[in-house]
Amino acid sequence: MSNGGLHSGAIIHADVLATMDDAGTEIADGALIWRDGAIVACGPTAELAPQLAGIEAIDARGCVVTPGLVNTHHHLYQSLTRAVPGCQDASLFGWLKTLYPIWARYTPDDVFAATRLGLAELALSGCTLSSDHLYLFPNGVRLEDTIAAAQTIGIRFHPTRGAMSVGESLGGLPPDSLVEAEPAILDDMIRVIDAFHDAGEGAMVRVGVAPCSPFSVSRELMRDAAILARDKDVMMHTHLAEDADDVRYSLEKFGCRPGDYAESLGWTGPDVWHAHCVQLDPSEIALFARTRTGVAHCPCSNCRLGSGIAPVRAMLDAGVPLGLGVDGSASSDSGHLLAEARQAMLLQRVAGGAGALSAREALRMATRGGAEILGRSDCGQLQPGKRADLAIWPVAQIASTGNWDALAALVFAPPAGPRDVFVEGRGVVRGGELVLSAQTEVVAGAQAALARLMA
Repeated sequence: MSNGGLHSGAIIHADVLATMDDAGTEIADGALIWRDGAIVACGPTAELAPQLAGIEAIDARGCVVTPGLVNTHHHLYQSLTRAVPGCQDASLFGWLKTLYPIWARYTPDDVFAATRLGLAELALSGCTLSSDHLYLFPNGVRLEDTIAAAQTIGIRFHPTRGAMSVGESLGGLPPDSLVEAEPAILDDMIRVIDAFHDAGEGAMVRVGVAPCSPFSVSRELMRDAAILARDKDVMMHTHLAEDADDVRYSLEKFGCRPGDYAESLGWTGPDVWHAHCVQLDPSEIALFARTRTGVAHCPCSNCRLGSGIAPVRAMLDAGVPLGLGVDGSASSDSGHLLAEARQAMLLQRVAGGAGALSAREALRMATRGGAEILGRSDCGQLQPGKRADLAIWPVAQIASTGNWDALAALVFAPPAGPRDVFVEGRGVVRGGELVLSAQTEVVAGAQAALARLMA
């Protein structure tokens, strides 16, 4: 299939073009031009018209254009374990114990199929950059199985080399069959960083270091992983303070709250982002704000597992860097980032009143906020010099027609998906269809893997 690439290109006549710049600029009848993967001009269509000669321009009438959405937390391998009986109504620890035996049967082909499925779902929901947290490696699975899958979809990919090292026999949660020896974990972290990490501007793949959680790895591995990550100058990621059981475990095992435990091991700073943080207290929020430690907020998963409502308003007000994540499809069951933005807005209003979080704040978290906590200053905004990662949203459709504010309607009354998605100026979704892979092929591959797992 065609890769949909444009060496140079332009969007013209967008009803609204939301830049997500420092001023929150929104351009009526907006246009932008890109060349060699980077935006070179942005403004009203009439002003940019003299620069459009010889450039293929895409008409965006009836549409809103935003930066591509950014997913800051996912377990893409879980895309094959949605709605599993036995854990549909379980909280975090019980949910994990039901799923671990299924995940232990995964092969490299299963991880490839699940990752491709999850990334296709994300692309079709307007996502141009996604992280992934792969923390189990049964039966020869390797991180490059996910990287290969990402290349078939075309969005930017930040895989993290996760790990579990403390099994049930040592007081951890996962079965011993899914944990690894810590020296081997550290060696493989070095291997995948050296092989796949790209620190350059416009990088399509960046690798991070991500021990799974305080209840599945040792204190020593957390510390050593932080040292390794900083030596290699890569980002660090883990789960933290996800629910009350998580906090209770930290207090009982480590004698301190999760935020204090993270800080004691070097797990705070602008090169760190934690998933969930539903149960952070005011002192931990102040710590994260002071150290510029990022948080991936995953509202749908938090609801599904009954984990609680994360203190997003308090974190934003304190200055904690925040992005959105869909989390693994075994707990969120869906990979639609606009749905996450809407849920984030609604949950904060349940907790703090109707003015607790605006649609524009939620959308900013879903774009620029996510890019910033992933260390991507080159993404998340539509401005000259930034990468040409963008989504074109049709708002003249049943779901959105009747709105008086087209940008806010993306969150209040979201369309089913974007019309077009571009990454590095290349088409990833055109006319609501994937460009690099046939959607029927993605589904068929996932169904074949699922049939084997369920046999």
